[in-house]
Amino acid sequence: MDKTAIKNFAVKARRKLIEDITHKAYEIGITKDKILEIETFEGGFRVKGRENGRIFKKYELKQRDKLIKNIEHKGFEQVIEEVAYTWFNRFIALRFMEVNNYLPTGVRVLSSIEEVKTEPDIIQEALNIDLDLDPEIVYRLQDSNDTEDLYRYLLVKQCNQLGKIMPSVFEEIADYTELLLPDRLLAEGSVIRDLVEEIEEYDWKIELDEEEKKQEEEKGEHGIEIIGWLYQYYISEKKDEVFAGLRKNKKITKENIPAATQLFTPKWIVKYMVENSLGRLWLEKLVASGQGLVVSKLKDKWKYYLDEAEQEPEVEEELKKIRAGYKNMTPEDIKVLDPAVGSGHILVYAFDVLYEIYLSAGYSEREIPSLILEKNLYGLDIDDRAEQLASFALLMKARSKNRRIFRNKPKMNLCSIQESNDLVGSGQWLVGSERIVEYFCGGDLESSLRGNFEYLLEIFHDAKEYGSILEVK
Repeated sequence: MDKTAIKNFAVKARRKLIEDITHKAYEIGITKDKILEIETFEGGFRVKGRENGRIFKKYELKQRDKLIKNIEHKGFEQVIEEVAYTWFNRFIALRFMEVNNYLPTGVRVLSSIEEVKTEPDIIQEALNIDLDLDPEIVYRLQDSNDTEDLYRYLLVKQCNQLGKIMPSVFEEIADYTELLLPDRLLAEGSVIRDLVEEIEEYDWKIELDEEEKKQEEEKGEHGIEIIGWLYQYYISEKKDEVFAGLRKNKKITKENIPAATQLFTPKWIVKYMVENSLGRLWLEKLVASGQGLVVSKLKDKWKYYLDEAEQEPEVEEELKKIRAGYKNMTPEDIKVLDPAVGSGHILVYAFDVLYEIYLSAGYSEREIPSLILEKNLYGLDIDDRAEQLASFALLMKARSKNRRIFRNKPKMNLCSIQESNDLVGSGQWLVGSERIVEYFCGGDLESSLRGNFEYLLEIFHDAKEYGSILEVK
């Protein structure tokens, strides 16, 4: 894996996305310092005072209004940053899926299967793929040779289709995220072109062909780990900015805590941790149930597993009592929680270890991936974008084991911690929140439900500052 190329791309992509999205906001009359007035008419709107200014469609007015409300709530720079990382996440997810041939349509969205072509295959195959397209729109854009708008239309439709499979990564694009999608997506130097051209396909692949396997010793790791590296490098400049401010006694705001605290754990450390915790737990179960032969087979696969040091007799006796309780444990009983999940690196390897555990217990290969996602793996984070990527990484790991996993739509147990600040401010009910309590509590002002509801509102106030150290009773 060429980490230098990955870092260079990720850092450059963040800068360019922020620049391009800021320009898109300017086009609709929104800047960091002011919001320009617009004039509306039957077909749409345009920004006042701009001669020969672009005319925007009617539905884009609602998108603009929602964008303005979000900027008033979070601030211009924060919203632009969020839109930038949303599109970054989508682009790298699409790239991973197309390289590994995981897209439901089987058609590449960012590139072509033919290396000499720069135009993505989806443009040529627009009328042959199942993306709930409007043929009239496709024909009109094709007839006018408007490849740019056709590609934007197809890209949004592809993201919306994937949103039905993995909503945490590809939530439906219906508001200002689409409005701020940069122009010239396929031009030389665009984020998409750079993504395709600067990071070689080897780095994305979970499974290698025979020729690529010969290069594995030279090129090193590949596959789902690239998602974590991309994320770490994407926020690296932001992290530097935050610590530069800290040296000037500038407080780290909760919006910047993820950038300040994010660290991608090296693979050998992950393997050591997982094999000597999760792996050890299962081996102790096997010993307790008299399956010593299976123990040897699993230990041979776990290169970082260490046999436990000899204990004092009284300690060993207590450990035996504890391990005796594992005798009837099944793989489905095991829970693995990462309270600061990041991009999912630890849980991805836990998936591998659990897969071997399930096989050793006689489960069928087809059912194991869904069981692991639904029964075993749990994750929390304060960073919404990290949780998106962790969910994606685990689903891709499951897809590598079961090609039908998208049909099953497994319910994963990953969550980004959210705040109650939008409902409560300074301990006081905000306008309208009393109605919310009334709705959930059925008007019973003395009910225990109301007390629980108010408690949750209180405990999750500023929750993104505390994350998983919150103690919810």
